[in-house]
Amino acid sequence: MGAPTWLEAVAWVLLAGGVVSAAAIAADVARGYRQHMAIMELVWPITGLYAGPLAVLAYARWGRPTSMRWQHEHGVDGPPEKPFWASVLTGVSHCGAGCTLGDGVAIVAVFALGLSVAGQEIFAEWIASFVLALAAGIWFQYRAIAPMQGLGVKDGLVAAAKADVLSLTAFEVGMIAWMALVHFVLVPGWDLRPDSPVYWASMQVAMLIGFATAWPANVLLIRRGIKEAM
Repeated sequence: MGAPTWLEAVAWVLLAGGVVSAAAIAADVARGYRQHMAIMELVWPITGLYAGPLAVLAYARWGRPTSMRWQHEHGVDGPPEKPFWASVLTGVSHCGAGCTLGDGVAIVAVFALGLSVAGQEIFAEWIASFVLALAAGIWFQYRAIAPMQGLGVKDGLVAAAKADVLSLTAFEVGMIAWMALVHFVLVPGWDLRPDSPVYWASMQVAMLIGFATAWPANVLLIRRGIKEAM
């Protein structure tokens, strides 16, 4: 049994909102508001895919001001000071973008290949998602840390893993917990698979929950100096 028509309509609206938000951020960056850290030019649009207008607001407040163009327009030599919570928000967005990219690639690959674990496709999705999210997240962190600290590949990857493994794991725990709730409790009779808009709208919610579960880990990592405030 598939999802009801009204829910599919809601799902399409949420997905369209995510795509439009991501496109709006990417277009603004392309207009010349290039980010101080190049990797953030991927992070902000990817965040827009699941956070929608909330990501646009966060980008406008904390992302755009890091660009030289914005600073020139406002006659300042740097972005405005961030409160601690905004640094955490940016850090979680950075982590979440890696997770989102890894999860998306893993889910599509598992679905296309028809893979399953213990007879459940969703178990294969979770395993592949965690592995690829971890790899993508560490790469995102490496792209932020290595240039900033002048590290080589090996040292940069080690530093990136120390800074983000806990955060990435916390994000994935929240994401997987929500999808497990949807799959096994809320709609156990539905054939909710990656070819359904409701599946991807559920993933948007899952990413927001992952954002929330990764927040405490990022607070801990930043306060202990393991992860740089962004």
